Amino acid sequence: MPWLEKMTNNSIAEWRKEFSRDRKQKWVFKSTQTNRFGRMVNVCADKLGPDAAVEVFGKLGQETGLKEYNSLISICIKKARGTTDEDVSTEQIYRAYQIFISLREKGFKIEEETYGQFLMYLIDFGMVEEFFFFHEIIKADNSDSLPRLAYYEMLLWIRVNNEVKIQELCRSAVADDAEDKSHFQECILMALCESGRKEEFMIVLRTLDITKFTSVASLEGVFRYLGKLLLEPFAERYLLALKKTDIGADNISNFIYEYAISIPNLAVEDVILKFQTLHSKFEVLPTSAQYEKLVSYCCEFLKVHDALNVVDEAFKFGITLSLETFHLILDACDQSYEFNLVNQINSRITHHNLEPKVETFRKMIILHVKMKDFEGAYELINDLQKKGLKPSTSLFNIILSGYFREKNKYRAMDVLKQMEDADVKPDSVTYSYLIANSHCEKDMIKFYEDMGESGVAPTKQVFMALINAYASLGQFEKAKKVVLDERIPVKNLNEIKSVLVAALASNGQLSGALKIYEEIKKAECGLDPKAIRCLIEHFQSEGEIDRSLQLLEELSDSRYWTDACFRIISHCVRHENLRSAVDLLKQLKDKFNHAEIALEVLFDEVFCIFAEKESTDMQFGLDLLQAVKEEIGVRPSRKSLDFLLSACVYAKDAKTAIVIWEEYETAGLPYNVLSFVRMYQALLAAGDRKSAAKILNKIRQDDPHVRCVIKASEETFIRSASLEKKQKKKKKKKKKKKAFESTVGQLDVLEAKTK
Repeated sequence: MPWLEKMTNNSIAEWRKEFSRDRKQKWVFKSTQTNRFGRMVNVCADKLGPDAAVEVFGKLGQETGLKEYNSLISICIKKARGTTDEDVSTEQIYRAYQIFISLREKGFKIEEETYGQFLMYLIDFGMVEEFFFFHEIIKADNSDSLPRLAYYEMLLWIRVNNEVKIQELCRSAVADDAEDKSHFQECILMALCESGRKEEFMIVLRTLDITKFTSVASLEGVFRYLGKLLLEPFAERYLLALKKTDIGADNISNFIYEYAISIPNLAVEDVILKFQTLHSKFEVLPTSAQYEKLVSYCCEFLKVHDALNVVDEAFKFGITLSLETFHLILDACDQSYEFNLVNQINSRITHHNLEPKVETFRKMIILHVKMKDFEGAYELINDLQKKGLKPSTSLFNIILSGYFREKNKYRAMDVLKQMEDADVKPDSVTYSYLIANSHCEKDMIKFYEDMGESGVAPTKQVFMALINAYASLGQFEKAKKVVLDERIPVKNLNEIKSVLVAALASNGQLSGALKIYEEIKKAECGLDPKAIRCLIEHFQSEGEIDRSLQLLEELSDSRYWTDACFRIISHCVRHENLRSAVDLLKQLKDKFNHAEIALEVLFDEVFCIFAEKESTDMQFGLDLLQAVKEEIGVRPSRKSLDFLLSACVYAKDAKTAIVIWEEYETAGLPYNVLSFVRMYQALLAAGDRKSAAKILNKIRQDDPHVRCVIKASEETFIRSASLEKKQKKKKKKKKKKKAFESTVGQLDVLEAKTK
């Protein structure tokens, strides 16, 4: 080409860039236009109805395409699902049907994206007759859809518990000799897999050729289910078969990952081991995508050390992980309180030449501030500047809030100077921190005026800070006047009023807080969950348990419910309100029905609260144990029984200690060193030396900590008759208390060692 020969390398490069830019602009324009039109269809259909939406866009000259028709059908089905009125749902399904027919009349081919949502609605509501009505229409219009229709049909029969039809379809999958047999089997298998039909799944699985699967997603589903059923021989057989095909090492690695994470009751470190073992066995190197997914899995369970080990292994094999992977680890460190790992993470980012972003620095600065390493936080800001990045105001705000949490006003003020040196302007969040932490009204007004002079408009955070500052200074009327400021956007007013309720309640103005709370309710607005939780906390101090329970109902859909509920339970246990405590524990059980570990921790804490009461009467503890077993249906854990046994020591109640001792056996919990020592203490404290001696004979004393606890217990509880005289009791009381606390402290050491 003569014209090409005349172009220099530079001009070719420039031409390529220009061409790429032009093509990208056209693509972006087309893409955004399509997305924008799709959103307009959804909004219009939601406001005017699907039929009107089609008509409106027809008049605008915009032809309704397949994507828009699918969106309209989806909206109808969503509305049908979201109503309890049968007439409304019927009307919406009829509208969806009309759009469906209109789509066919316009010559569009009926694909799964269109009919799948229809059929799933009919399946979920067990509408067999209607299902087959649409089934026949789809089959006639698109004969290629038969295998996928078999998938939906199997889901339908499983949904309506028609065992005859289920077995019939399974036999068809096994015996069918048609050319499309493998795809048909694949679809049937997926339906069985998703529905948890193990027996039928195994029958079909044994007959299919896994190498003929048409979908990688289906293969992922199979390996997930194999992991769930602990069918490792099958998993290995299929991995070997797939490895001989051209499916690729990336997919093999992915199937191994899906299998490993699906194995039930497997600790995170064992999941990693299984992942490594299978990769080694099939001589496949994990890809960066699989390592990143494994890191994400570790972070989901807050296993940060395991996540870092996975990172190190990936780097060892020369595989570079994305910066976002390290962001996940930093977030997990924050949630798991492993703040000190931030330096290790930063070291890995630097060592492997990853370029941290401002967001990376923000996450690391948060961790440094949380472990009170402000020097480290400032060093990160310096590192950020060395890389040519400008620190944002939010980075300095993190340090500022950290100093205020530490009540270090001098250092907090120094942050403002650091911001000035870095040419970073304070924002509304900066001023909100300064206002909220002012020690006098004069300072507060000064910061507020400085904010106005710097051109920073007050935001909701500033108004909230003003309320909290005034309330902490005892100027409650001025705090109330803040919500009258006309500059507060209507959308933020209720949230700011909620802060006022919490501020008044926290500063002893419960009646004022209640008055505003009632005004908010009267206006049919909801109080912020944090404010409700604050009211609940302060109602407990007033002893109004009934009002606390009413407020708790308003938190039913909030993430604050568990915390508020447990606060009330704690109050009930401390004040021995058994009925309310049991009712709330039932609600907790329902909420954490599928989270056994979390439920066990919560119940353990309840018995811990009772033990900390140091009650001299064990009856409430026994009644609570009985209710937990019989009414709530929860088996007490070892920790719960340990706490009750400790309470027996304080109560000097040998009779109850024996009852608790028998509970270990009933619950199938073998006695350990800790339980023997606690029982020994309880019997000694109660004065039953004979029984205590029998328990002592069963305690192995080869551990120095055990010997130390036994010795301290004997010094505390075995007293001569002369020490029981009334005159000497007063003198010995403080010593006995001190000795007892020493014993408990040593017991804590022993407990930590037995874990």
